[in-house]
Amino acid sequence: MYQVKYGSTIIDFDIKRTKRKTLAIEVHPDSTVHLVAPENAQLPEIKEKIIKRGRWILKQQYYFEQFLPHTPAREYISGETHYYLGKRYLLKVKRDNNKSVKLKGGQLLVSTPDPSKVKSLLASWYYEHAKRKFKSILNNAIPRFNKKGIRLERLDIKRMKNRWGSCTPNGVITLNPELIKAPSKCIEYVILHELCHLIVPNHKKEFYNLLEQKMPNWKKWKNHLEMELK
Repeated sequence: MYQVKYGSTIIDFDIKRTKRKTLAIEVHPDSTVHLVAPENAQLPEIKEKIIKRGRWILKQQYYFEQFLPHTPAREYISGETHYYLGKRYLLKVKRDNNKSVKLKGGQLLVSTPDPSKVKSLLASWYYEHAKRKFKSILNNAIPRFNKKGIRLERLDIKRMKNRWGSCTPNGVITLNPELIKAPSKCIEYVILHELCHLIVPNHKKEFYNLLEQKMPNWKKWKNHLEMELK
């Protein structure tokens, strides 16, 4: 994955080398930018192309962002509903000297002496649960790739504006903590998607064939992430 600065915006992109004679830029529905380049194209030339088409790229990303998952603005007060592993829970805020977040009887109970801290308490709670759940699903998924000889360096959890997950060529998989609000199967889909990228770095036919092999119903869970959690 490469980067170029366009104005105040950082544009991430990857490069696919082919025998074609010209550079081509693709913006996919997940807002990722892919550049198809001749085998002998130099990186400075490629970055210059990205900058020249920067306005068009941002326009395409803005269009696709309309269809990316989003969560309505929260006020973090009693009566709101919040997701956890695909289920809705009623938020109940309780003034208490002890700070805690618990799931009980279909409610998400937050105790705190300062109601303005509810958002940060919930964020920490989600993050800790995400670490455990993501690691568990990842550990169960890796054996499916034993014959492929994938190299996983580590799992990171980082909030991302337009992505559920990403991976680097050296084996670092990053997952969005917001995924903990989705069903376990959705989390599994994103993890399998990124593991497949450790074998096939782009989204060509070989990649989708591999993903289909590892999770035949992946489209169902992808659609759930894109539509039902809006």
